[in-house]
Amino acid sequence: MIDSGTERLLGLKDGAIGWMIFNHPERRNAISLDMWAGIPRVLAVFEADPEIRVIVFKGAGDKAFISGADISQFGEHRDDRAANAVYSAQSAEATRAMVGLSKPSIAMIRGFCIGGGMAVALTCDLRVCSDDSRFGIPAARLGLGYAFDGVKTLTDLVGPSFAKDILFTARHLDAAEALRIGLVSRMTTVEDLDMAVRAYADQIGQNAPLTVRAAKIAVREAMKDPDKRKVAEVSAAVDACFQSADYAEGRKAFMEKRRPVFRGQ
Repeated sequence: MIDSGTERLLGLKDGAIGWMIFNHPERRNAISLDMWAGIPRVLAVFEADPEIRVIVFKGAGDKAFISGADISQFGEHRDDRAANAVYSAQSAEATRAMVGLSKPSIAMIRGFCIGGGMAVALTCDLRVCSDDSRFGIPAARLGLGYAFDGVKTLTDLVGPSFAKDILFTARHLDAAEALRIGLVSRMTTVEDLDMAVRAYADQIGQNAPLTVRAAKIAVREAMKDPDKRKVAEVSAAVDACFQSADYAEGRKAFMEKRRPVFRGQ
């Protein structure tokens, strides 16, 4: 168990998978300030562990992935400009940690994925949900402004028309609609969700880590404006693949007709 600084956020290692679990089921895993603070701590441990190939985010219990920010704390932590600045800085640091992961991440979504839950899920590379999941951004019903980075991420994923629909109406989408518009990568039954995510993570984890990392960097840069792309960083990641022992192992395994054993080196 990784020390996140709070029992409301758990970090567990299970083979090649690092599990970050939002453990606040009595409030449908609404994110509290201590949970935001714990996210960078957990992810730093996963990033530093070469045995972990894939990171999975999930919510505790069977009601929600994350139902949003814990609004019950707003009176204490967001009641004036100074307090809100502290809260915003903590959530921003957590978001940078999630977005900045070099390893692939999967959001395992069951039940409600609302507001801050959507923001967390959108930081992941892939999203897999159960067929009882519900998605939404209720900012328009709360009078909140939704920051540019979050809007851009949503728009890049589902396109401007669906992004406007989600933001303007503040309605809930069911799992089938989320899959249809590309908000999630895959949908499965409640009963099969855990097995499906583990199989998906295992499939990714068996591949060459340096190749997966290079692909993640290339996709990230492709989403930027051309004049802001770090093409040299992409080239360096690709070169690292060709210079790696894993590349030699991949060629050798292909010739020997066996599964390669990659070490990320």
